[in-house]
Amino acid sequence: MAAPSKKSLSFEAALAELEGIVGAMETGKIPLDEALARYQRGVELLRDCNATLRAAEQKVAILEADSLRDMSPSELNPVRNVDSDA
Repeated sequence: MAAPSKKSLSFEAALAELEGIVGAMETGKIPLDEALARYQRGVELLRDCNATLRAAEQKVAILEADSLRDMSPSELNPVRNVDSDA
C-alpha cells in the first residue's frame, strides 16, 4: 500500500484516508498481512490527526486567552422587551 507522506496530507485528507481504512477493515475481507499494514497506517494517521487537533486547540486557546470571560444571563439571552401591546 503506497501511502502519501504523512507530512503532505491535510487534516481532512488524513481523516478521509483513515475512514477508508476503517471501512475496509470492517468488511473483514482483506488478507491478514494487508490488514496489519492498514492498521499500522491507520495508527500513523490517527497520531497525525490528534497532533493537528491539539495544535489547533492551542492556537484557539491563545487567540481567545484575553477574550474568554463569564457572561451574564442577559448577555446569553438578549431578548429585549418590546411593547407587547402593539
